[in-house]
Amino acid sequence: MDDIEISEEQELADTLKTLDELRAQHRHLDNEISALQTMGVNDMLKLQRMKKTKLVLKDKIRALEDQITPDIIA
Repeated sequence: MDDIEISEEQELADTLKTLDELRAQHRHLDNEISALQTMGVNDMLKLQRMKKTKLVLKDKIRALEDQITPDIIA
């Protein structure tokens, strides 16, 4: 194997690891938001900030997924 293949494989492995971490953070935040809503917490500012953070994570997840998924022209 040459250095380029190893580098690309390492980059893919790093991207997949980051993707897993972002998905875990997104799930955790989703669970926290659901728990707060179930408990009837009325701190709307906190909920809005958490939801915004969750959307940012979702955007990062989609961007990484787009990097590792080849475009398919139909």
